[in-house]
Amino acid sequence: MLSQTCKIAIKAVIYLSSKSNNGIKISTKEIAEQINASEHTVGKALQTLSRAEIINSTKGPAGGFFINEQQLYQPIILIVETIDGKQIFKECGLGLNKCSESRPCPIHNEYKVARELIENLFKTKKIKDLCDPVTNGLAYLID
Repeated sequence: MLSQTCKIAIKAVIYLSSKSNNGIKISTKEIAEQINASEHTVGKALQTLSRAEIINSTKGPAGGFFINEQQLYQPIILIVETIDGKQIFKECGLGLNKCSESRPCPIHNEYKVARELIENLFKTKKIKDLCDPVTNGLAYLID
């Protein structure tokens, strides 16, 4: 359902938020290393999120990405919609263009329920909610 770039963006923001209490700026390279992702993909995703003001960035030798206290309480759905678009929660599970209530694919009804559960999860979970278990060693961002 989520694109690889979106998954990387979520992991990058979680890592970034785990470092936010120190008020330091984190480089794309460090984030990419810590979440085991391409530096290019991480950089592009974080630039997109920065333009959307989901996170912050500064340029220059002392620059990098950071997240403020207020941004920690944004729902994860903002990241998903910024990277993958709002249509992701309307798409057919089999990728059919004309799938609908009146012309359903074979998994339409079940996929609709699952899609709505995932959408609700992303609407209710805040960045901080996903960061805390990682910071406390109860969850991980890499294998």
